Amino acid sequence: MLSTSDLVQQPITGIVPPQLGEATIRVAWPSVSATPAVATLGRKLILSIALAPLGWGLMLPFYFRKILPFLAMRYTLTNRRLMIQRGLKPQVSQEVALADIDEVRVVRDANSVFFRSGDLEIVSKGAVKLRLAGVPEPDAFRQAVLNSCMAWVPGKAQQMLRFVPSKV
Repeated sequence: MLSTSDLVQQPITGIVPPQLGEATIRVAWPSVSATPAVATLGRKLILSIALAPLGWGLMLPFYFRKILPFLAMRYTLTNRRLMIQRGLKPQVSQEVALADIDEVRVVRDANSVFFRSGDLEIVSKGAVKLRLAGVPEPDAFRQAVLNSCMAWVPGKAQQMLRFVPSKV
């Protein structure tokens, strides 16, 4: 049976502030569309009935690439930062603090609708600080990043929710 003192030390999203511990909010594994050339060729082959097995065979190694020991990659959002992690024992390869995020853009291409994915550009100080390629359900991940920024960074909600009057 867990005691109350054990539960207090355990970081839980929504309960533990970033000052006390880092808690994972969301993790996404990149889709095949992170490799545009393979995704485009695979999509075209799959859309033709006769060549569909060839398309699946072409994309299969790129699908499993995300879990191979030396290539494994994931996008992790915590209550402190957004990061790209690599390897089966996740090591941070790139990161940006939530306080530095000004805008999150979804970039779509010809493969976005087919694979239900897109690229996210994380903008900080007017420049793209981080690019997440092939994010599944990019709109939901974008909203999770924005919600995390507004919830966990003091004063960020006022910056992100600025009122812009319409031009009449």
